[in-house]
Amino acid sequence: MNFQEAMEYVENCKKYGCVPGLDSIRRLLEKLEEPQQKLKYVHIAGTNGKGSVLAMISSVLTLAGYKTGTFSSPALMEERDVFQINRKMISKAEFGRYMERVSRAAEEIASEGFPHPTYFEVETALAFLWFREKGCDIVVVETGMGGLEDATNVIPAPLVCVLSSISMDHMAVLGDTLDAIAAQKAGIIKPGSQVVSIRQPEEAMRVIEETCEKLGCPLTVAEPREASGIRRSLTAQRFSYHGWRDIAISLAGTYQIDNCVLALEALWALSAAGFPVSEEKLRKGLASAVWPGRFQILTKRPLFVVDGAHNEDGAKRLMESVRFYFTNRRIIYIIGILKDKEAEKIIRLTCAVPEAVITTSDSANPRSTPPVELAELIRPFCANVTAADSPQEAVELARLLAGRDGVVVAFGSLSFQKTVIQAVQRDEVRRDNHGKQRED
Repeated sequence: MNFQEAMEYVENCKKYGCVPGLDSIRRLLEKLEEPQQKLKYVHIAGTNGKGSVLAMISSVLTLAGYKTGTFSSPALMEERDVFQINRKMISKAEFGRYMERVSRAAEEIASEGFPHPTYFEVETALAFLWFREKGCDIVVVETGMGGLEDATNVIPAPLVCVLSSISMDHMAVLGDTLDAIAAQKAGIIKPGSQVVSIRQPEEAMRVIEETCEKLGCPLTVAEPREASGIRRSLTAQRFSYHGWRDIAISLAGTYQIDNCVLALEALWALSAAGFPVSEEKLRKGLASAVWPGRFQILTKRPLFVVDGAHNEDGAKRLMESVRFYFTNRRIIYIIGILKDKEAEKIIRLTCAVPEAVITTSDSANPRSTPPVELAELIRPFCANVTAADSPQEAVELARLLAGRDGVVVAFGSLSFQKTVIQAVQRDEVRRDNHGKQRED
């Protein structure tokens, strides 16, 4: 397969939907000679913060000299984003070669009368195959949804299981109570692993503690409340934690210090498990970690921020950052939310702040809430609402309304972030070209 053929195959696999359970991925990996069994892992589950924690841990491990694979989801800008070694994504040629092997195994399974592996199962298998054949020292894996029945949970006992913030999301699949969702997330815990969890709400914390006790796994709880000396800006944040002074991260968003505290505890646990990291490499790795789409600054005049808040807890954390960074600024929102998300809760938490809201959607995603329908939900909280026909129109209108000194915050479902980021990039090129023409 060349890259284009591989992409067409992956796209076609989306028709098989999302099917929780491990039987299919196990059959697929068995055909590929169990590549996941020959690797060492950090496994991350949670509702919010997984990707940022993965970025921090993998950045440190890479700088420390370990060949570090990462597998995350969903892809932000392109399909290959999710497969990385030492922070470099898989090449197009390799993607095609490995997908050809995975596709042959998947088609063989289907020919035997079993369900065809899903899109996520195919990608998960490709990741393990690539990591094994590239000789990764360690692999940092983020669950796709949940944990217990997530395709990534076919791995042997991880060195460290990491649990980021757990809250209500994907209730139709994971359960409609916090303890039920926590039980799914805690399903990544296996005997022989160390477990590191951020301090969770009481119901979730109890499930994690009981799971660790049952399986004989030591548990470390990361305590964001114990971070001190916090200094924040849009370009850097600094804090101290458990004797480590003046730790710096470049990721913006008030919630990123919580994620960094969790990453620190996970890295200390990993050091005890045979992957030591010097203080110098740890500090440099944290400071250089990047994670696109999470309170990411795209432009400065106006300030344009894109964030992945797509559930109730994410909306709360986004608002902490908006209120901290943008007091007394003109704020314009661009919002796109999928139909299966709790749109009304997100809107109630966020939409009393902006001067105007522009709704949009990813037209390629059938799960997107139509902009006109979303606008009607928002109107009781913000009277100045416009439904845009496209992300490009939304970006142009938002920047016009914000002016050079205002702030645009684009958030909601992760699937529409790519279209917004691309629209901003196109708008920047258009403005640059217009400026050059005026100079000429």
